[in-house]
Amino acid sequence: MEPIAIIGIGCRFPGAENPESFWDLLRSGGDAITEVPSDRWDIDAFYDPNPGIPGKMSTRWGGFLNQVDQFDPGFFGILPRRAKLIDPQHRLVLEVAWEALEDAGVVPAKLAGSKTGVFIAISHNDYDRIICKDISRVNAHHGPSTYHCIAANRLSHLLDLRGPSMAVDTACSSSLVAVHLACQSLRTGESQMALVGGVSLILSPEETIASSHARVMAPDGRCKTFDASTNGYVRGEGCGVVVLKRLADAVKDKDNILAVIKGSAVSQNGLGNGLTAFNGPAQQAVISQALENAEVAPAEISYVEVHGTGTPLGDPIEANALKTVLMRDRSPNQSCWIGSVKTNIGYLESASAMASLIKVVLSLKHQEIPAHLHLKNLNPRISLAGTPISIPTECQPWSVDTAPRRAGISAFGFGGTNSHLILEEAPVLPTAVSDSKRPVHLLTLSAKSEKALRELATRYETYLQSHTEATLEDVCFTTNVGRSHFPYRLAVVTQSTTQLCEQLSAFVAGRETVGLASSQGQTPKSRKIAFLFNGQDSQYVNMGRQLYETQLVFRQTLDRCDQILRPYLEKSLLEVLYPVSGETLHLAKNTYNQPALFALEYALAELWQSWGIKPSSVMGYGVGEYVAACVAGVFSLEDGLKLITARAGLMHIPLAQVAATIESAVNGCNNVLAKLTVPLRGNKLRAASRREGIATLPTTVKETRYTFEQIAQAVTYSTPNINLVSSLTGKLVTDEITTPDYWLNHLQQSERFASGLETSFQQSYEIYLNVEENEQYGSSDDLELQLPGLCQGQSDWQQLLETLRELYLLGASVDWSNFDRDYQCRRLQLPTYPFQRQRYWIEATDSHTELSR
Repeated sequence: MEPIAIIGIGCRFPGAENPESFWDLLRSGGDAITEVPSDRWDIDAFYDPNPGIPGKMSTRWGGFLNQVDQFDPGFFGILPRRAKLIDPQHRLVLEVAWEALEDAGVVPAKLAGSKTGVFIAISHNDYDRIICKDISRVNAHHGPSTYHCIAANRLSHLLDLRGPSMAVDTACSSSLVAVHLACQSLRTGESQMALVGGVSLILSPEETIASSHARVMAPDGRCKTFDASTNGYVRGEGCGVVVLKRLADAVKDKDNILAVIKGSAVSQNGLGNGLTAFNGPAQQAVISQALENAEVAPAEISYVEVHGTGTPLGDPIEANALKTVLMRDRSPNQSCWIGSVKTNIGYLESASAMASLIKVVLSLKHQEIPAHLHLKNLNPRISLAGTPISIPTECQPWSVDTAPRRAGISAFGFGGTNSHLILEEAPVLPTAVSDSKRPVHLLTLSAKSEKALRELATRYETYLQSHTEATLEDVCFTTNVGRSHFPYRLAVVTQSTTQLCEQLSAFVAGRETVGLASSQGQTPKSRKIAFLFNGQDSQYVNMGRQLYETQLVFRQTLDRCDQILRPYLEKSLLEVLYPVSGETLHLAKNTYNQPALFALEYALAELWQSWGIKPSSVMGYGVGEYVAACVAGVFSLEDGLKLITARAGLMHIPLAQVAATIESAVNGCNNVLAKLTVPLRGNKLRAASRREGIATLPTTVKETRYTFEQIAQAVTYSTPNINLVSSLTGKLVTDEITTPDYWLNHLQQSERFASGLETSFQQSYEIYLNVEENEQYGSSDDLELQLPGLCQGQSDWQQLLETLRELYLLGASVDWSNFDRDYQCRRLQLPTYPFQRQRYWIEATDSHTELSR
């Protein structure tokens, strides 16, 4: 069988709100069984120690979740009045499935339209009973709110998943059968990914009464699996969801692989001793078939998570069936442990096998086998003497002589449907070593409300304090790439996990601190972005050097420019920009500074666009307009560099540079310039005059016109593919920019940069990204914002990430995958979303009219 990877898990089990707390419970030998909570039913009214009393139950115990009446409907776009009717089991599936996807580092929105399957194990309908106690409550929304199939179908609907979507009910084996079906769907290509869950809630007393009358409930409320005193099981509730992918796909996508499903099998007892009786030969057959399907020998199994309900007859049948299969060709030194999670949290019925699966996944991850509780004396009908099979009464290291660790998981439905699954520890994959690392990082968090955002920040602060092994780059990578980005946003530029903890603490406390900023209210969905390109004198030696050494897109673009310019320059562009000796003389020459400025601005524009920051408009003056035209597709990079070398006299043309006074021109445009910027948080921005009324080349240099015209005529021109505002005319360009005459005029005529800004402003561009120099065009309290590029004396990465932070908070759609494409980061299991829950429950006072609105 093709192996299937488990890449994410989510759970709510008794005594555990998430996988991490579930492992803490298991590892510490925790017992999560309590008396029936008063919000379920009055246990004193229903309890009688004598089984068989009509309307009574013989146990006071169970494994329960907290606040099953609560839900966050707004997060899922569900109307509050509808949420009250939805079965809490369905609501729990939505939340835990979201947490499992976050645990996998998968953004749910990116699954829209995909062949992602949903398989949900669910059996009980207690909430339907509660609703139907008053038949007048039943309305048109009743079916879609309580039918079992909707537990899966609603998840597929909300996430726009196009793979198979079904509820699975084989009673106690439902979850494992659901996993089996999901694996088949993945192997056939029917699904590309699968969400598999199991859920069960105990909301009304009827099932417990029925089980008490069947004499299968333990009076003391404990599953004492394999113990001589075993006298039944205790019911529990919970929900677990796993995210599955074909192993090959998970490796290719660099997912965080938690464990691997090697194979599975499903069978039926058929005509046995009775419909609900355990069947030893059938159990042996399904375990053997699973091993054969997985191509694993019985002796390679070093742990089995048993079904283990804790009944006097069921335990010996299961133990002896296991022993028969596991002892085939097993040597005395090939030890194998067996145990059951039901001793910790009870019998979760349709969710029980999901609890077993998640327990084994966590055990493989931590390489430990938790204690099996309540075992004092082995059931005399079970004989393990002379075998290497043991039951751990304390937490044990999971040691094996030969890797990998492998486990079996059994689940047997009380209607006779049996299932067994073979699980293997995650493969050790080669870790690629990155040649370069960013010296500073950007962490993003987001939520659907301010309160949720602060709670999320608190969770991350707690996580970082307790997980000192987590690297900053992996944490930031996971939050940026593996989370949805909601309207309320926090972005932090940081250099270490210690600093990040301090910054998160400051945010939660409402204090200002360096590197941290948050959106004030909801982030706008989108804003129009314009790129501005400077014209001269903004380049400097070692400009962008930190980026060149640590950012592949920037480096490759500069290298390409350098190669194109080699025939026209005596010295390499890179040698001029990044001299070994620190020499600055060459960059000061007009021969080099214009192509250097073009190359730097173009490389930065390519970098921003690779991060998803794509302009709707571009504008520049002087050299900057050549870059703007190149970015807009007017001509190729090769032609752009040829033009700029001609402009700078690199082809032996004696060009002159004339700087005219500009104060009178700029003073008339102050009102326009003032609208285009507001100060960034914590930054002192300097206002700068702009070139207005400058003639780049004196008209008296007639001898240059012919040579430049020849070059301009050889260029292949195209109509701009985005808006391009001309600094020559101050207007949006049309076809005139695709002629040599335009660039001849640009070389000689005065520029109207401020007029161009006025035109841009009238087009409602809200964000102006200064692609290169950190220079501003004025200041105002208007909404329009100008963001800086690079600035001499500041770290390249610090400046760029501060600008990216502002863009993110302003609603820009960042391509986070490309942002980290060139760095060897890995997904971590980080804190999940803090749902803002409130009570949504059918109340005695609810009328048909209120529920039907």
